[in-house]
Amino acid sequence: MPVPRVDIEAKSVSKQFGATPIFEDVSFRLVRGEAAALVGANGTGKSTLLRCMMGLVPVSSGQVTLLGHDTVKARQAELRTLRARIGMVSQKHNLVPRLSVLSNVLHGLLGRHAGPRHWSHSLAPEASRHAAMAALDKVGLAHLAMRRADRLSGGQQQRVAIARAIVGQPEILIADEPTASLDPAAGEDVMELFFQLAREDTVTVVFISHNIEHALRYGDRVLGLADGRLQLDATAASLKAPDLRGLYD
Repeated sequence: MPVPRVDIEAKSVSKQFGATPIFEDVSFRLVRGEAAALVGANGTGKSTLLRCMMGLVPVSSGQVTLLGHDTVKARQAELRTLRARIGMVSQKHNLVPRLSVLSNVLHGLLGRHAGPRHWSHSLAPEASRHAAMAALDKVGLAHLAMRRADRLSGGQQQRVAIARAIVGQPEILIADEPTASLDPAAGEDVMELFFQLAREDTVTVVFISHNIEHALRYGDRVLGLADGRLQLDATAASLKAPDLRGLYD
């Protein structure tokens, strides 16, 4: 049986801003197709840890390996190439309001294709437009491709953000509180869709959530940050809600 590929690995990672420590000695690894929920109270450094994993924020010490590359030692050109293999969804949709839904999805290809052709659907190559339409079809919004992004509901806008994240067929998906700005019903729909797509393509997922039920339902693993350290690294199947509530004290 083949050994699963390790997509993300942190070894004794620490981060501080000036004299202020954020977290220290964080270590974990995620293999291809695994989903990890990153949980903890506000201010514990969850988003900072994700940015350290992507090389967007330098670590203070330790080692990060992303898709087989050491991001601590990598040059900016190598980091840009790596990030093009990652899809990102955040709590803010970050769509360009006056552009079409299709144009916004095409922006997910900008990391792979420099220049203005992927800024607007009217300029994009045919193959890219087809990829963007296929991504919209997966999230159920192909019929709204030409609608302006600011004329969609919050749930629809987040679906567009998911389409933008998957259009480049990423190997890793990172979601930073993807349902925080949505009502509960829309949030459930978005989480179901997000993980359906991730499972279909065997994508490795890291998601931040303050929703304990989401962490246990959608994560294979749960990573818990508290008091500046990784206090929990366990399978979701081995945990219950009370096991996570202590991380928010």
